[in-house]
Amino acid sequence: MRFLLITLALLVAAPAMAHQLKASVTTVLFNKRTNNIELMHRFYLHDTEHAVEHLFPGSADIISNKEDQQRFADYIESHVALQTLDGQPLKLQEVGAQIDGKFFWVYQEAPIPKDIKGIRMSHGALRDLWPAQVNMVNVEGKGKVKTLHFTQDDTWLEARFEPLAASNN
Repeated sequence: MRFLLITLALLVAAPAMAHQLKASVTTVLFNKRTNNIELMHRFYLHDTEHAVEHLFPGSADIISNKEDQQRFADYIESHVALQTLDGQPLKLQEVGAQIDGKFFWVYQEAPIPKDIKGIRMSHGALRDLWPAQVNMVNVEGKGKVKTLHFTQDDTWLEARFEPLAASNN
C-alpha cells in the first residue's frame, strides 16, 4: 500500500516539476556554404509566454500576435553579442523568428571574419528576469563542437578553435 501511495504522489508531482528549469539552447553555426555565422536561439514557448508578461506591459500575446513575437525577438537580439577573440564586435543581423511546436526560435547571422580563431559571446537573454536562467550555446562548424554555459554572473565566454592540421599532400 505504501508503494502505491508513493507512486501516486510522484505521478501527481511530476507535471509540477516537469518544467522548473529556465533554459535555452543556442546553436552558433559557422556555415561554410553561406560564409555566415548563423545563430539559432531556441526558447520554450512556455517561458516566452511568462517572459512577455514581465517584459511588455498590457496583454502581450506571443502565440498569435506577430508584433509581440517581434518585440520578444528584438529583446533576445538586444541581449546577445559576438566578438572576435581580440574584442572586435561581429554585427549580428536579424533573420527572423517563429513558433515551432513548443519552442520559440530567434535567428541571427553575421559574415564569418577571415582567419577567425574563436569567438567571445555574451548571452544574457531572460537572465535579467530569472537569475537561474541557463543559456547553453553550442558552437559548431569549426572543428569539435564547443559548448558554453551562461549561468549566474557569466557575461562573456569564449570558444577557441583548434588550428587545422597540416595536410599530407
